[in-house]
Amino acid sequence: MQNTVKSAVTFKGLGLHSGKPVRMTLRPASADYGIWFRRTDLATGDTLIAARWDTVVPSKLCTLVANDDGASVSTIEHIMAALAGLAITNALIEIDGPEVPILDGSAAPFVAAILARGVQAQQAPARAIRVLKSIEVRDGDAVARLDPAEMLEIDFHIDFAEAAIGQQSRRLNMSNGAFVRELCDSRTFCRQADVEAMRARGLALGGTLDNAVVFDGDRVLSPGGLRHADEPVRHKMLDALGDLALAGAPILGRYTGDRAGHALTNRLLHKLFSTPGAFVIDDCDALAGGKLPGIGVQSGDLPLYA
Repeated sequence: MQNTVKSAVTFKGLGLHSGKPVRMTLRPASADYGIWFRRTDLATGDTLIAARWDTVVPSKLCTLVANDDGASVSTIEHIMAALAGLAITNALIEIDGPEVPILDGSAAPFVAAILARGVQAQQAPARAIRVLKSIEVRDGDAVARLDPAEMLEIDFHIDFAEAAIGQQSRRLNMSNGAFVRELCDSRTFCRQADVEAMRARGLALGGTLDNAVVFDGDRVLSPGGLRHADEPVRHKMLDALGDLALAGAPILGRYTGDRAGHALTNRLLHKLFSTPGAFVIDDCDALAGGKLPGIGVQSGDLPLYA
């Protein structure tokens, strides 16, 4: 079955890059509606923006979607990961600004609030995109790849010069609520030098040590340190799930990311949908549906930091 939220839930916080307050409300939607944003602060033009791979505008720092009238919403990857990780495929997201609130830098506040409201099953079959052919895209040393698999798996590798990060790898089967238990509380991260460079360009104005993990050489500057020893690679996996959710349906396949980012994952989706015979869209029966991320999640699956 498809799912939506049982009732509206509102989030308030700062945009990571703008530093401006944002109010965002997640509302139930009918079966087959998909995920859409609506800019409530815009008085003219088309204010609806589809959360879909082909509305993504290339951006190195976050995932940004826009419509033909120029209305856009950025930093959508964490809310998209939360929705995918809870098997929610239909929702209207109303927002009064151009950037999703960063909250604590992870997806856990979104997950906790949605679970508190409840997830509503709908009388419509769930659909999944089954990968049939291996596809790959590259950008220098960065690689993103999809291979056939019975369920969604994410395999990620990162390599940073900072001693506090270094090389990290993790592989996770995303079925049975693994996202909520293992990834949703992992925060966005950056290097202190990056923070200074971004602020010099008028970016990251809403970033603080409370909504991002900041590294400086072998030091973790954020109070309380890391939530997981490998929190950076877990957050990269969180981002990947959010970016893959823009496919429009859950993916049954193995995603491999090696130094990959938002833009490369979106390029991978473009290649998937443009490659003849690379995928098929299946209606999921009860057995296959149990392999989808988010099926059977309970509040008790939330980690301590949520």
